[in-house]
Amino acid sequence: MSQNKTLRIGLIGCGFMGRTHSNGYKRVGDFFPALEYRPVLKVVCSRSEKSVRDFAQQWGYESFETDWQKVVARDDIDAVDICTPNDSHEPIAIAAAKAGKMVLCEKPLSRTLAEGNRMVEAVKKAGVANTVWYNYRRLPAVTLAKQIVDSGKLGKIFHYRANFLQDWTINANLPQGGTGLWRIDVDSAGSGVTGDLLAHCIDTAMWLNGAIIDVSAMTETFIKQRLHQLTGKVQPVGIDDACIFHCHFENGSLGLFESTRYARGHKALYTFEINGEHASIRWDLHDLNRLEYFDHRDESIVRGWRSIHVTDGDQPYMDKWWVPGLGIGYEHSFIHQAADFLKSVEKGEACHPTFEDALQTQKVCEAVLASASTKSWKNTGVSGSQH
Repeated sequence: MSQNKTLRIGLIGCGFMGRTHSNGYKRVGDFFPALEYRPVLKVVCSRSEKSVRDFAQQWGYESFETDWQKVVARDDIDAVDICTPNDSHEPIAIAAAKAGKMVLCEKPLSRTLAEGNRMVEAVKKAGVANTVWYNYRRLPAVTLAKQIVDSGKLGKIFHYRANFLQDWTINANLPQGGTGLWRIDVDSAGSGVTGDLLAHCIDTAMWLNGAIIDVSAMTETFIKQRLHQLTGKVQPVGIDDACIFHCHFENGSLGLFESTRYARGHKALYTFEINGEHASIRWDLHDLNRLEYFDHRDESIVRGWRSIHVTDGDQPYMDKWWVPGLGIGYEHSFIHQAADFLKSVEKGEACHPTFEDALQTQKVCEAVLASASTKSWKNTGVSGSQH
């Protein structure tokens, strides 16, 4: 295969996620020079002509559209990247697959399991490459955690716990719906913290610790009605502001998960901890270049938690960056995922998490919401190894 083949990107959506993905595409060739494919920012799409024109100029896209169907129909596009609210993931992904385009989709895969199933069937039928941007997998410390778990150093796993805490909706006057606030609108988002925040925790958990087989959950919506920006009417709030669930993993370990947008003082506190028979690990997004590790097999006089600074060249991804001791940031996870996707295209292999992988997370999310609604344990329908 010749060097420097191009992969022409059609990005749909120019909000926060559109920026992170665009940055990933623009920098990936600089730091992963051995990649045979290079992304070309061919077209970006958004409904607002002024916004999308400005975005295209700022980020270096060759053109822009205001109708996503025109992007999908273009013959100068190889891959469609979906960075839109959740209610449009399904139609865009299915149309792109039918048009023979590779499909990259922001998380969560879909609003519902039914939508996710149709998206999986579409990419399978079309035989197109696909991936979902669960970017936290690509932070070096989290990838190192995966390597440690897979090595068996922790021994038999007993506990997995995670939380994702925010505080940005603690305001009864905050409206729902529309640009910037679609995550509070159930029709656009599908769910609240379950699909938005816990989906990240669930994806990471099953990647590290295997399948979640059943759940028992409770949710709460603290503000029951909000003004809707699009209708101008006060309407019921249909999303969950907070969710707590516990679960069984297929390997016999217990899981405990919490997420809320009502934890005053927390903007994006995401942590996980795994306890095994020999050792434990824990990670905190606020200190994302460090992985904490405890090994009971150490001599008692020096036994204790150690802080691993994940910046050395023999640690995941770090050989592409700076000298040991100098950390990287949140945005690098998207560069890593872009690199992994491009490498998968080169090799003709799947780039995990695929749509099928992300569907397993959707199964857990749906079981969580069903459990909270019925106040009963729910099976997830997930089994087997998780990629």
